[in-house]
Amino acid sequence: MNDSRIVDLFWQRSELAISETAAVYGSYLYQIAYRILQNPEDAEESINDTYHDAWNSMPPHRPAVLKTFLGKITRRVALDKYRKRMALKRGGGEVQLALEELSDCASGEEDPADSLIRQEMADSIRSFVAALPESEQRIFICRYWYLDSVKSISEQFGFTESKVTAMLRRSRVKLRKHLEKEDY
Repeated sequence: MNDSRIVDLFWQRSELAISETAAVYGSYLYQIAYRILQNPEDAEESINDTYHDAWNSMPPHRPAVLKTFLGKITRRVALDKYRKRMALKRGGGEVQLALEELSDCASGEEDPADSLIRQEMADSIRSFVAALPESEQRIFICRYWYLDSVKSISEQFGFTESKVTAMLRRSRVKLRKHLEKEDY
């Protein structure tokens, strides 16, 4: 079933929307959630929360690209679940490591009510990533969007782990300079 038909099912409030979404995007959403949470039960729970959030947001929202829309929801839900779990047990892992790596580029001390500045900063980061050479861009996204480990990125791209680590470090330095130039 195509995306527009699935979205139509959500708008019609048909329960078939959930099963069709699961059939088309279930494994994609599971991969996102599992990479963050490293726990099958938590990943499944995150996917169910994704379906619930999608159900509640359609209507009024009609996503242009359903896969991206669902992926963003899953990532947000899984990261929230991860943060709650880490607040309880304060452990390590790839997600924490990736977030710590980016902490030098942008502080998390901004006022929550200041959504306009956050949106401008997000747009600035998007334009920065879009301007990176393709391989650096893909590696940056794998690490900081999909939260892949350095080892899995090196295997995926055929680079050594030290090369991937160096590429990520250079990209973070460039990002920090880019954000400083734009006064973030």
